[in-house]
Amino acid sequence: MIAPTASLVPSNTAREVNEAIRQQSEQNIAQYASRGRAAIDQRLEELEAEWDVERLLECNASTIVLVGIALGATVDRRWFALPAVVAAFLLQHSIQGWCPPVPVLRRLGVRTRSEIDYERYALKAIRGDFREVAGRERRTAEGAHQAFEAARS
Repeated sequence: MIAPTASLVPSNTAREVNEAIRQQSEQNIAQYASRGRAAIDQRLEELEAEWDVERLLECNASTIVLVGIALGATVDRRWFALPAVVAAFLLQHSIQGWCPPVPVLRRLGVRTRSEIDYERYALKAIRGDFREVAGRERRTAEGAHQAFEAARS
């Protein structure tokens, strides 16, 4: 059975690497929380710009595919094998959550979107973004809308 999308990469990452990433996220949260609202706001902007492992893989794979096609068209047809290999790795990654660059990227501290979101929502909770939602009846359409907006912002 295929693991849920959010857990594909962590389930194929060494336990100590996942733990190091988790600890770094917790340290970030503690550090920015202790520095006040302005620091939290700044960190939230940084998190919005942070590239996750999927985006890095897509960018690198696209670059290698384009290089392989260009080299195959201009240098030697055997270069056309490079895009095929990269496509196979991307397919493997989409199904299993693993391909050769993933262990390297994870050891470099590159996080999944979910791991980035955990830090973002923790900082938002510390900043007080969810106070309005917590004190209201959440089973109404208005409560659902407020919860959605608080999570989305």
